[in-house]
Parts: sequence; C-alpha cells; structure tokens
Amino acid sequence: MKRYGLIGHPLKHSQSRFYFNDKFEYEGLDCLYQHFDLKSLDELQEVMERYPDLCGFNVTIPYKEAIIPLLDEIDETAKEVGAVNVVKITEGKLKGYNTDVYGFDQLLNRAVNGKTINYALVLGTGGASKAVQYVLKQKGIPFSTVSRSAEKGDYTYDTLSDEILRQNHLIINTTPLGMAPQVDTFPDLHYQALSGKHILIDLIYNPKETAFMELGKTWGAKVYNGMQMFEEQAKKTWEIFNDNYGL
Repeated sequence: MKRYGLIGHPLKHSQSRFYFNDKFEYEGLDCLYQHFDLKSLDELQEVMERYPDLCGFNVTIPYKEAIIPLLDEIDETAKEVGAVNVVKITEGKLKGYNTDVYGFDQLLNRAVNGKTINYALVLGTGGASKAVQYVLKQKGIPFSTVSRSAEKGDYTYDTLSDEILRQNHLIINTTPLGMAPQVDTFPDLHYQALSGKHILIDLIYNPKETAFMELGKTWGAKVYNGMQMFEEQAKKTWEIFNDNYGL
C-alpha cells in the first residue's frame, strides 16, 4: 500500500482525505490518504518514521513556507513562488512543488472570463497569497497586498479607503478568515464600497459560501469560492505523486 497525507494545523476544514480516498476507492488503487495535524513541524520527522510507506504529502496552513528549509530539493516554480504545498518522498528524499499556482490560474480564468482587470487586492501575505501573487504577475495584473501588519503588506485593513476598494475590481481572500469552523469571521473591509463591477474570490471552499462572499454579493459583486482551485491543484498533486507532472 502507498500512503499519502496532508500536514498542517488545524485540519478540521480540509476535504483532502475525502477527495483522495474516494478517488482511490473508485479507481481500485491500493492507497490511503490521511491527515496529520501537526502543532509544530518538529513533529514531521516522527510521522515519517512512524509511516515508512509515506510516499508524499500536501502542505497547508501554516507550513507552506516553513517547510522549505526541510526539503532536499524544490521545483523551480515553487522556488519562484516561495511556497510549497506538495512534497514527494523518493528514497527518503523530500522534493517540494507548488500546485496552488495551477489551481488558482484555472479559478482566475473562470472568474475573470476574459475581462480586463486594471488592479487587484490580495488579502493576506502567507503561502497561499504567494501563489496568487505569482499568477497575477504572470498574467500582468497589477496588485497590492493587504496585511494586518504594515511591515508585510502594501496596506493594512484600516488604511483601505473606500476609494481604493472602488478602484480594485478584483479582490482575493487568501486568509483563513471565514474557514470552518470559524464561519462568522471575515476580512475587515468597507463592503459598501463594492459594486457590480467587482469580482471577489475566496480561496476557502469550506463553507461553500463564506461571510466574505455573502457580504460581497450583498453589494452586487460576483463571488467565487476556492473549490475549483482545490480540485485542480489536487489533480496536479496526483500527477506529481505518479511521476507524470507536466505531461
């Protein structure tokens, strides 16, 4: 049997094990996918020793950046992004990849649907945000980042004026605000400044409609959750685990 998994903390929101185990059962594969809720990356070595049949794992909040120093090798795209969400294990060696880039690219294409985006706001500056920023740069879409810390982002939430929000027709939430079970939380924006010209993308897929999305809809914005991104990056993850990445 081949074993795969997901590392992060917390993991209650994640659907990864259901997605992959359903896939394994449907395709008749002798594989298992499980969640490893690690309060610290120091626990990773213990997991690998306990499960010598572990062939690879996904990485989620808060370890997409912190995992990099522990890797033996890193894919070029992941290196450019500065974040890893997939690790393949070969003969005890760990190689990191980033499939969030592909997943978000597919989601963004659907959400924008050929429209010209003059400027975008990226809420959050963590590992998922870095993948989003990479895609926006590749597509030539100018953007600014928003963080709780003035040192990390171009704006803080309390410096976002209504005028700034009106000018940025694409707003992407890469933070965990609104993720199950904390479904009542949301980024602190002046949502009344939004309009039918706005597109809001939330990388969260559980719940299907976050408070961020609900508030956007209230003021006419088109909203999208992260389910397509999750599914597309998962497909790429399986390609990596099966040695046909990029084919």
